[in-house]
Amino acid sequence: MPESPPDWLLLAEWRERYASRLVPGETGAVTNSGLDVDALYVPDGDDLTEAGRSAYVDRIGTPGEAPFTRGIWPGMYRERLWVMGQYSGAASPKATNERIRSLLAAGQRGFSVALDLPTQNGLDSDHELARGEVGKVGVPIDSRIDMEELLEGIDLSNVAQIRTTANAIGPLAVALFVVGAEAHGYSPTDFKVMLQNDVLKEYIARGTYVFPPEAGLRFSVDVVEYCSKELPHWEPIEFCGYHIRDSGSTAVQELAIAFAHGRAYIDEALRRGLAIDDFAHSAYLFLSADLDLFEEVAKFRAARRIWHDLIRKQYGATNPDSWAAKIFCYTLGGSQVAKEPVNNIARIAYQALAAVLGGVQTLATSSYDEAIQLPSDEAVRISLRTQQILAYETGVTRTADPLGGSYFVEALTDEIEKAVLDYMAVIEEHGGPLAAIESGWIRGELDDAAYKLAWAFETGARTQVGVNRFSTTDEDVTFREHRSTVETERLQIERVKSLRSMRDNTAVTRCLDQLRADARAGTNTLPSVIDAIRNYATVGEVCGALADVWGRHRASNRL
Repeated sequence: MPESPPDWLLLAEWRERYASRLVPGETGAVTNSGLDVDALYVPDGDDLTEAGRSAYVDRIGTPGEAPFTRGIWPGMYRERLWVMGQYSGAASPKATNERIRSLLAAGQRGFSVALDLPTQNGLDSDHELARGEVGKVGVPIDSRIDMEELLEGIDLSNVAQIRTTANAIGPLAVALFVVGAEAHGYSPTDFKVMLQNDVLKEYIARGTYVFPPEAGLRFSVDVVEYCSKELPHWEPIEFCGYHIRDSGSTAVQELAIAFAHGRAYIDEALRRGLAIDDFAHSAYLFLSADLDLFEEVAKFRAARRIWHDLIRKQYGATNPDSWAAKIFCYTLGGSQVAKEPVNNIARIAYQALAAVLGGVQTLATSSYDEAIQLPSDEAVRISLRTQQILAYETGVTRTADPLGGSYFVEALTDEIEKAVLDYMAVIEEHGGPLAAIESGWIRGELDDAAYKLAWAFETGARTQVGVNRFSTTDEDVTFREHRSTVETERLQIERVKSLRSMRDNTAVTRCLDQLRADARAGTNTLPSVIDAIRNYATVGEVCGALADVWGRHRASNRL
């Protein structure tokens, strides 16, 4: 981290120091008309009183400096671009592999593995509850052989970041990546995985849970604990606000619930004897970018300030890397519509602009046909090009925090920060996140927010262009569908059945028995999960063994 400027007068010197930091390949920090662009903009010396200058530095700061309101890197995108990593999952491991390789060839630096719902729920493809859902919204991964096929021919050592949606099955995702990569000659130290691994939001927003909330929380923290010791360069958890927002919440609820859940994971990790600096530097916030552009920018800036105060002041972290919130952002899927879907290209571009103006580190952009189907190859390519145009043609990367100092943005950042902290206090009044999940209170809050949002669109109080205003009856879009079929489901079922007949089932039984013993003893389950996956146990069998000890979660009527 750079040293802090000791007083206001040194800000000019600080700005000059980082003026030379440019993204490799950029021609210079100038506009298209040849006007110079500074690395950082701050008020001139006569713009504020001495007291006002001091408050400005303390509250807003400079990029790369606490409290990170203006970004976590000194030069921001002049220094390095955000990671562009699209959400990629098709009806089979082979099709997903082809999609990922195509995106990497098109200039993408990372990729995300979107799992189908049975896999996310810890079910094998031949389970009766998986019928009709295999490969429908992502790729089925039943065992190591599926992951090996998905990773075939991908140079893992040359990928900036790999992500996955695994939440209730976070430890299985670790095991599958480790074992699948080993089959291709890679060590887990050769690449980095960013794991979603936030199960708490599943009980209130997405529904892909397996175990009761307390057991699910411990299972997620098994990943945090294991990675802090064995894979410290991996990113073991994202505190997810995205899915809270996509279920209809406000921006304030999105941040507040994500931070409340984050505190639950942190407290469990500390209870196990980890220090905050063992893992806070590798955790991410996973947030959405919606269409209220200035609110979204302010939200990202407020999130960094809240994280800094939480990790440094409340939890006592001493590593500056732990103080700086790294943000992964996905343009909000719920804002994409099925009517006149090509309009979604514009929506996604504005959402991506909000994310970049807000200073995120990783960005995935939705595809214009996402409201209708698994994204087509054409839609995914347009989505990636949207980010590349933003990065290389618009000039938004030339200066850090270009909206910093805006009276509106700074006031909105302050307002969001206060509202989020107030809402977090209300969650604590309801017993904290676990109690609020189990009582159904948080779910009720999100239901109310989602209803108000839907009613606003229904009545026209909020506009959706082409849907409730300026709509036409013409639909001239031809989709190149990328759907799961009965045949792809049949082949996946045959694949998992064949695996069970060919493997060493005695070894599988031994591994699953050890896993049950670890779960009963309350020890970290991840070593046994890796051993089971290495010996060709399936995702469903591993989750079934753990459910024998922990049980399975059944949502109450209140949820």
